[in-house]
Amino acid sequence: MKLLMMGPPGAGKGTQAKKIVEDYHLANISTGDMFRESYRKKESLGLLAMEFIRDGHLVSDEITIEIVRRRLFVNHVEKNFLLDGFPRTITQAEALDEMLEVEQTKLDAVIQIVVSDAVILNRMVGRRSCSICGATYHVDYKPPQKEGVCDACGGVLYQREDDKHESVRNRLDIYKEKTKPLIDYYDAQGILYEVNGEKSFDAVYRDIQTLLETHL
Repeated sequence: MKLLMMGPPGAGKGTQAKKIVEDYHLANISTGDMFRESYRKKESLGLLAMEFIRDGHLVSDEITIEIVRRRLFVNHVEKNFLLDGFPRTITQAEALDEMLEVEQTKLDAVIQIVVSDAVILNRMVGRRSCSICGATYHVDYKPPQKEGVCDACGGVLYQREDDKHESVRNRLDIYKEKTKPLIDYYDAQGILYEVNGEKSFDAVYRDIQTLLETHL
């Protein structure tokens, strides 16, 4: 099973992806994780990627494609995987198709999580992250026991630059401009499936399970 998770920033695709990976025993290929790992290693690609992210922009096609290529071809493409955050442009999608064609395989399904801009802004602007352990909270839905302090490790909570209103709005605008054409791209291939992401986490996951069990 080779899957791709799609959706605007804040749609919850990363959290759903982790659950799918665990239950269906898939390799999780997340560009966000790869960007952060490359940045921690102080690799040039990771440092450049973080410059884009801090400014609220999508990482360039060239950087993203190269980071994913390195991941996919470490030991050739895994037989079962889930892509999270890649591709985000037609250029990236075409590059992915070429990578998979080399391995004589292709994507089985693209899951598009649909969430309105208003819901996304509420989710992301209210999010707070721990400066030490990375745990996340929300000022309305998941507040810490003590304001500004992580329940798990006592670290200081802060609002990430890419969670601030202007950055989130910019990312949504970029998503609509550059990423939404992928919907038509994969719809034309007959592998696009949409899921309502405004439900509870469990309800969204049940819809994804039904989709996978029905169509794959």
